[in-house]
Amino acid sequence: MDAIYADFSVSMSEFKKNPAQVLRTAGEKPVAVLNHNRPAFYMVTPKLFEALLDELADRDLVELARQRVARKETAVEVDIDTL
Repeated sequence: MDAIYADFSVSMSEFKKNPAQVLRTAGEKPVAVLNHNRPAFYMVTPKLFEALLDELADRDLVELARQRVARKETAVEVDIDTL
């Protein structure tokens, strides 16, 4: 059985009948749309999707910062006034 990463879930046929109602019922929470009792896709609001993208971007920046800290001994010191 597949894990469902949402507080709400609906069948594909229920979703097709009235997707707007499903969205209203869920509010800001993600909805798992099931096909034969397995997640087919997740429906999220634009606000939640933007938050997910921001989180992924932040994780990329954290990894970049870690890589740069690991290479700090190769850094060149400069004076901001000479730039």
